[in-house]
Amino acid sequence: MSRTVAFATLGCRLNQVDTQQLQGLLEARGFRTVTGGEPADLVVVNTCTVTARAELSDRQAIRRAARVSPHARLVVTGCWAQTSPEAVAALPHVDLVVGNADKHRLPDLVEALLRGTATPRVTVGDVRAARTVEAAPPASAPGRSRAFLKVQDGCQHRCAFCIVPFARGGSRSLEPEAVVDQARALVAAGHPEVVLTGIDLGHYGADLVPRSTLAALLARMAGVAGLRWVRLSSLLPAYFTEALLDVVTTSSVIAPHFHVPLQSGSDRVLRRMRRPYTVAMYRTVVERLAGARPHVGLGADVIAGFPGESDEDLAATLDLVRALPVSYLHVFPYSARTGTEAAGLGGRVDGRTVARRAARLREAGRAASRAFREGLRGRVEEVLVLDTRTGPGLVGLTGNYVEVRFPGPDTLRRRLVRVRVTEVEDAMTHGELA
Repeated sequence: MSRTVAFATLGCRLNQVDTQQLQGLLEARGFRTVTGGEPADLVVVNTCTVTARAELSDRQAIRRAARVSPHARLVVTGCWAQTSPEAVAALPHVDLVVGNADKHRLPDLVEALLRGTATPRVTVGDVRAARTVEAAPPASAPGRSRAFLKVQDGCQHRCAFCIVPFARGGSRSLEPEAVVDQARALVAAGHPEVVLTGIDLGHYGADLVPRSTLAALLARMAGVAGLRWVRLSSLLPAYFTEALLDVVTTSSVIAPHFHVPLQSGSDRVLRRMRRPYTVAMYRTVVERLAGARPHVGLGADVIAGFPGESDEDLAATLDLVRALPVSYLHVFPYSARTGTEAAGLGGRVDGRTVARRAARLREAGRAASRAFREGLRGRVEEVLVLDTRTGPGLVGLTGNYVEVRFPGPDTLRRRLVRVRVTEVEDAMTHGELA
């Protein structure tokens, strides 16, 4: 008897990887995944809790799932399920709540739910007790050029604005042998690019016995046959040791693109945020990366209107963004998150000021992106052709994380080709096959 399952995923890239892994585990038990609003027998909503707005989106996704599949069993998992299980369980139509600590048990819990076996409606263990990253089937996404590989989970830091450590637990790593084996499987499945993901990726290996490092892992992955690019998700500047800098600036397998979160260009604000670095440290890391790899893509996150941020602090952030070779900027207006230290800090910035500061930062980000892409005009870049098509054109992703649109046949999808950048617009970059 065929059983169908649908997924709704909110939040970060790691949540998307978790969903892909759950999809693989459920499909191995005979479920068939449906998409596009088709009703299903089972719906899994993987939630986010990073902001109050995220929880609003969670509620909307749950209501939408109930409308589309009114007769389905509805399972809610993820970060909101971990931090607020009672609130989630109280929502109409929710049959089962599974926290992050028990996410690996979700297939067994679903089977029990469908059989009608008496089981707890809410299964939320202590995520602080988690000591390992559960080895799951590699999350190969059919129809996608790139694959994402979860190698680390949890976080050892306690940034004032962040609820994630309470939702994900402490830092823990997947064994290097398992990482390399999964990378080989993903390449064999047709993914020449593998993106390493984690909540606190730079802390990889510190919990393992024997202890390892991200630098050692990358050195091993460089030997995976057929792997063109290993791309790294977000990395704090404090993690760029000499060993890591050496491997990421010399290995041709490491994509020339690094996302180094900033949050503020003011040391005073960084201290209030409890960030584990200074502006000087940030500047040093970014300048070393840019000096070692010409045309390297460098992304950053910034928060607008953190409690206590002054006009002078904003000016310092803008000056730093304009001075550094940043290729794109993610801007987040600050909003108080219950359960975090920042929610109780004084010096709250009013909403209009936060919006105004966010707009100025986004303007600086757009200017930085345009300037970086203008520097690629006339260059020939190797791109991985994505499965996305925009009208008559294909979309290729460069090693330095720029999407280039160019004419070409569908047979090039998921292949590596060389493209010359010909035109740069505010939001688009165009090219032609070289």
